[in-house]
Amino acid sequence: MQKAEKKEKKERKHSFRDFKAELKKVIWPTPKQLVNNTVAVITVVLITALIVFVLDLAFENANKFTVNKLQQVVEAKNTETEENGEEQEVIENTTLEEVQEDENNETENEEDVNE
Repeated sequence: MQKAEKKEKKERKHSFRDFKAELKKVIWPTPKQLVNNTVAVITVVLITALIVFVLDLAFENANKFTVNKLQQVVEAKNTETEENGEEQEVIENTTLEEVQEDENNETENEEDVNE
């Protein structure tokens, strides 16, 4: 057991040495490069956010306009249908009355002929 523990400690030390060696190989940006890169990233993010915001407003307004226009069209058709329905009822009632009058007239005419 002690051998295994000693071996683990050596491996840990070796791992940390490797880690340090890798960090020394990294090319770190200069402060000027860091500032330039940060400004570039923030600028791109702000431009993208602005584009998304403008598109969102445009689509929202287009959607409102389209929905309102569709509502007006549907209401107009419903109104036309109701008016046509009332006219149709009037025409049907008139037609029924005329038919009944015609039948009455025919009956009277037949009675007159029979007399």
